[in-house]
Amino acid sequence: MQKAQLKKAAPHRVSHRLEHMARPYMYWLYIFALAPMIVMVFLMFVDTEGIRFDGMTASITNFKILTEKSTIIAFWNSLKFSIITTAICIFFGYLVAYCLYQSKLKNKYMILVLLILPSWTNILLRINALASVFKPNNILQDIFNLEEGANIIGTDLAVLLGMVFTYLPFMVMPIYTSLEKIDPLLHEAALDLGMTDFKKFWKVIFPLSSKGIVSGSIMVLLPCLSGFAIPKILGDGNILLIGNIIEQSFQNMSYNQGSVLAVVLLVIILGAILVVNKTDKEGATLL
Repeated sequence: MQKAQLKKAAPHRVSHRLEHMARPYMYWLYIFALAPMIVMVFLMFVDTEGIRFDGMTASITNFKILTEKSTIIAFWNSLKFSIITTAICIFFGYLVAYCLYQSKLKNKYMILVLLILPSWTNILLRINALASVFKPNNILQDIFNLEEGANIIGTDLAVLLGMVFTYLPFMVMPIYTSLEKIDPLLHEAALDLGMTDFKKFWKVIFPLSSKGIVSGSIMVLLPCLSGFAIPKILGDGNILLIGNIIEQSFQNMSYNQGSVLAVVLLVIILGAILVVNKTDKEGATLL
């Protein structure tokens, strides 16, 4: 009887200890994540010069930035690049994940680590390295002894390639994780029922891996939607995304208008997180 009570009490003690250990991180989250959000919501409805409180007045004129032509164009560009990048990452990410899943390699996770290893380095270094490749007289021109190098810097193609290169690993990992969780017996059952390899993939494998596709799409779509470094460096200032307008607003001390745009993006991000929670409640396919 006492042993049974101890077994029941053990999980409770472990969860209590984990909760106690997580408190410093929760405090950190409240201070550096929740507090700035509250400040931005407050700044949306006031009119100030910088962050000075003297002369502050209540106002809703900051929302006019949502109807400005530059903002609408930036939103459209952000949506366009995000959707195209996500679609390309789904195609190549699923192809890579499925080929790795079907392979008989022993160190599959080592290959996954090599795929996501570049994402551990500073994103600005990677983007600037791409920018040097996209410019004329680059290192590839010297290696392959080409007369003329590619000069696509400042174009839509350069921004698109930069986004795909940067965020593709975030699509491969959740898709591969969802594929690995498929019961191998389902493969045999599908073949026993007379399915071809294509029908087995389309009717069994693909639907069961859809959670990984949804999780990966959110993980690619959101940073593409809110990022500003890639279009600023690879777009050479010719392509404006909503992240660039937010950056410019805060650099020019237009904190009120920048807060409006930032909160709008925040609402979109929270909505995307709700989608992930409904499709993958356990978070099993997330990085």
